[in-house]
Amino acid sequence: MFSNLLIQRLTAAKTVVVLTGAGVSAESGVPTFRGEKGLWKHYRPEELANFDAFIRNPKLVWEWYNFRKNLIYKVNPNPGHFALVEMEKIFENFYLITQNVDNLHQKAGSQKIYELHGNIMRNRCVDCNKYYNDDQLIFSEKDQVPHCECGGLIRPDVVWFGESLPAYELEMSFKIARICDAFFSVGTSAVVQPAASLPLEAIQAGAYVVEINSEPTVITNYVHESIIGKSGEVLPKLVKEIQHSSNKSI
Repeated sequence: MFSNLLIQRLTAAKTVVVLTGAGVSAESGVPTFRGEKGLWKHYRPEELANFDAFIRNPKLVWEWYNFRKNLIYKVNPNPGHFALVEMEKIFENFYLITQNVDNLHQKAGSQKIYELHGNIMRNRCVDCNKYYNDDQLIFSEKDQVPHCECGGLIRPDVVWFGESLPAYELEMSFKIARICDAFFSVGTSAVVQPAASLPLEAIQAGAYVVEINSEPTVITNYVHESIIGKSGEVLPKLVKEIQHSSNKSI
């Protein structure tokens, strides 16, 4: 499944970066909320996940996000998530960039994470930007919407349609993509920008780039290796190969 060159490169690697997408979460049963089965009360995600919709009807938007949060609370990290935790222990410098908002990487135990699209389990005030965990939210009996101590509305801390990605997370993601020895694109279709540019940035900078996905993508012909399969099956095997070859203990 893994080439000798890949194992050799990883054995010698000091800095490794992994980009994860929806495919990793799908293996845990996280709904995508797209398509016919993803409809919620006949609303499309684009109609609810935007700032204008929130200001216009915060109760409705919060109802949808509480519905999503409750579903995600019931799912657990899969072997792919835990394999990434083990990889973080192996390499001198290991960074995880994710497009997922479900908090499963944190739940699994990953530490160095750059969240490009935010985290659905985290919330912030639209006025003062104070952050709140879900257990800190108090929903008003009057409007069924949580308010900050400053009086401002609290929103889920995720990137909505029409919003820019968090500047620091994005800047650091491109920075580490350009200095890493190996880069993995895992469970992502590689079409959502700007994250889709990260593997190509890594290639141009001289990193060994590997794609792990259930099907070929637009970057398959550009990466050094493309492994077709589920991340929850491929990554644990890769960790064992690295450990066996490098004799690095965890």
